Amino acid sequence: MRNILLVLMLIISVVMVVTIMMQPSKQNSAASAFTGGADSLFGKQKARGFEAVMQKTTAILGAVWLLCALGLMLLASN
Repeated sequence: MRNILLVLMLIISVVMVVTIMMQPSKQNSAASAFTGGADSLFGKQKARGFEAVMQKTTAILGAVWLLCALGLMLLASN
């Protein structure tokens, strides 16, 4: 069981890195570094299309990764 969780965690980690790298950049210009992103705070819109799919995929992979980590922790404690 431990080996299965380790392999699953490794695969999820690689896929999560790929999905994070595929997400589009949210920073439009160097000016947003000085404003602290205040323009994106008030102009916030819901993600659509590819961006929404990538956000949901990343969140699901993160949750599964966390469950695998907790499972490995429980196995190691016994």
